[in-house]
Amino acid sequence: MNKEDLNGKTAVITGGAEGIGLSLARTLGKLGMNIVIADIETEALASAKSSLEDHSIAVLAVDMDVALKEDWDRTAAEAQARFGNVHMLINNAGVSGGVGAIETLDDAGWRWCIDVNLMGVVYGANVFVPHMKSHGEQSWLINVASMAGMGGVPMAGAYTATKAAVVALTESWSQELQGSNVHVSVLAPAFVKTRIHESYRNRQPRYATDVKPTADVFEVAKASSKAVANGIDADLLSARVIEALEQGELYIFTHPNYKPVVDQRSGNVSDAFERSAQSPLLGDVLNDRIWGFKVD
Repeated sequence: MNKEDLNGKTAVITGGAEGIGLSLARTLGKLGMNIVIADIETEALASAKSSLEDHSIAVLAVDMDVALKEDWDRTAAEAQARFGNVHMLINNAGVSGGVGAIETLDDAGWRWCIDVNLMGVVYGANVFVPHMKSHGEQSWLINVASMAGMGGVPMAGAYTATKAAVVALTESWSQELQGSNVHVSVLAPAFVKTRIHESYRNRQPRYATDVKPTADVFEVAKASSKAVANGIDADLLSARVIEALEQGELYIFTHPNYKPVVDQRSGNVSDAFERSAQSPLLGDVLNDRIWGFKVD
């Protein structure tokens, strides 16, 4: 891909009212893309629309809850009515719910996190990928996960689980769409200066809970807030995304300093396979055919 390939095409960005979503909208819009920003926070959405228009970017703002399939259908209809074909979907909307220890399970918090972080991505692909395949023009599906999706993070079980699922989904869809006009990538940043740690401001009433946060939840929130404040700028992330798309990358990383953490996990997994290969119980399994995986 060249930057020129984006000119005149249309991108739909969830969580587009601020943070990573708004930065990507601004960056892509300056490259000539029509922008559809979708968000649940209506006041921030209106402000984002105005700021993009100030940069002479063609923009449509849609009030949307990514956890509702019907909102995806409505967003797709409005986007196509305004701009025609959609060529890029950035599944960016996410929340940091489900924080705390195993024994402090907040069922509503887990459901909130799963519905937004995971099902929001599933619904987005379900609605827009068939459309992008049908028009046949070069297109992109970008799912925003997290470095947390590359390895377990204590005291953040729901967030980690959903982001790991987004990584795995993207890997699956990348193989499924190989050879098509849709390129698939997963963006997995570490800390970025956003308000992800303030996700509770947008928690939908249907996910309300009577469970009171415990002291450990407040400690995690305090540490997360500090880490986010010291994170990279969203505009740096956006520039990196464009760079990665130009190279056709599947995994888009923004924090190379986290490589040793992922390497350690990969090493532990590799060691576990070596031990299983030495097990006298599994000798016959070594010669079994591998199903469903591409092996280079």
